Amino acid sequence: MARIIEIDPVTRLEGHGKIEIFIDDRGEVEKAYFSIPELRGFETFCRGKAAEMMPQLTARICGVCPSAHHMASTKTLDALYRVEPTSAAKKLREMFYSMFMVEDHSLHFYILGGPDFIVGPDAPKAERNVLGVISKVGLETGKKVIALRKEVREKMTYLAGKVIHPVWGLPGGVVKGLRKEDQQSFIETARNCVEFAEFTLQAFKDLVLANPAYVDLILSDAYTHKTYYMGLVDQQNRVNFYDGMIRVVDPDGREFLKFEARDYLTHLGEHVEPWTYIKFLFLRQVCWQGFVDGPQSGIYAVAPLARLNAADGMATPKAQEAYQEYFQTLGGKPVHHTLAMHWARVIEILYAAERFLELAQDEEITSDKLRNIPTEIPAEGVGVVEAPRGALFHHYKTDQDGLITEANLVVATQNNAARLAMSVDKAAKGLIKNGEADERVLNMVEMAFRAYDPCNACGTHVLPGRFQPTINIRNRRGEIIKTIH
Repeated sequence: MARIIEIDPVTRLEGHGKIEIFIDDRGEVEKAYFSIPELRGFETFCRGKAAEMMPQLTARICGVCPSAHHMASTKTLDALYRVEPTSAAKKLREMFYSMFMVEDHSLHFYILGGPDFIVGPDAPKAERNVLGVISKVGLETGKKVIALRKEVREKMTYLAGKVIHPVWGLPGGVVKGLRKEDQQSFIETARNCVEFAEFTLQAFKDLVLANPAYVDLILSDAYTHKTYYMGLVDQQNRVNFYDGMIRVVDPDGREFLKFEARDYLTHLGEHVEPWTYIKFLFLRQVCWQGFVDGPQSGIYAVAPLARLNAADGMATPKAQEAYQEYFQTLGGKPVHHTLAMHWARVIEILYAAERFLELAQDEEITSDKLRNIPTEIPAEGVGVVEAPRGALFHHYKTDQDGLITEANLVVATQNNAARLAMSVDKAAKGLIKNGEADERVLNMVEMAFRAYDPCNACGTHVLPGRFQPTINIRNRRGEIIKTIH
């Protein structure tokens, strides 16, 4: 008999979401939907606000990645007011952002994604959490993770005033710099980050790559899609989180596109479906062909897996060595295995830590030349950064008084949405047999989206500020006969 399996709510991600799996009469999965039942409203209620408010306002979209929105918004103000930040301000911004990437990626690796591959998908539900991770890696390691994130966030607070809602970025610069007498403290924290990143990379090798069963899972067809990949790169086509050109490679790893952030609307289109409030991004040059992969599909991915695929290397030595080992082990570029995202994320922790150290040691980082004052009347601007979850675009238009008339926020989770939906569907079809799906199998379906580290509050947002539950009443054929809000 046809039936529906519902996972509601899904777990260990930011925001709300649910999965509906439709089983046909033969017990096979007909279709699985990953839907986001929230309504996004930030683009609307940003209208009429002063442009200078946007770095603080948009940081409140999400409590996990406020620094990403704050930095994207600040860079958008640079473009809006046509002002170039000072060299010192650029370096301070990138140093702050490198710190953020270390602590945010660590959060996902050890707390959100970690239970799936450190504890393991076969572990009892009660053990697949941060306590289970600590039991595997040891109490001292757990203390190290907490202490390191605390230390990094204290340094971020020193610069930005607050970690959750930074009050730092200005068009043309930043509010506060780094005092010379405090530089050594930042250098010591950066060294601790590099050591921590190396430890985390080794832990991944020991706990995951040394486990043949998990390696088989990474390489399995249930978690594999051949799509396009997009990421921010520097002048040498190396990964960069803060600045650069947007580079897109095709499913064979060949460069397909390279463009400035301001040209994103020329290359990226949005598609909508009736079963979710997430918009699905696609490449305009290929067009929307539905939820299919391959070179004929316009679907692409962002985030760590995509960034490494889209780049020709890393800009720091230890991360570059890890990058080369990653591709050699997984059979060359590009890597299409969704669960390899976790390995790529650890390599990015190492890169961010090394870049943090480079910038902390830079002589100019303590300069008091923190801002170039804007003199132009604002009109339109676009900014981009690589959020931990992928490319994040902010696009503002203002009137001559600098009040927002239009705002478009294209977030990482939207860029990933189509591939993510395909991943959930394919995992469900590959793992559920004869209509049987125990708690372990359903968690493995969730693993398909969890690797992307999606942030649904960024991709959508509830206008009243609360989640309104929906109850669907279905008949025996799975048809909705009544909905109660």
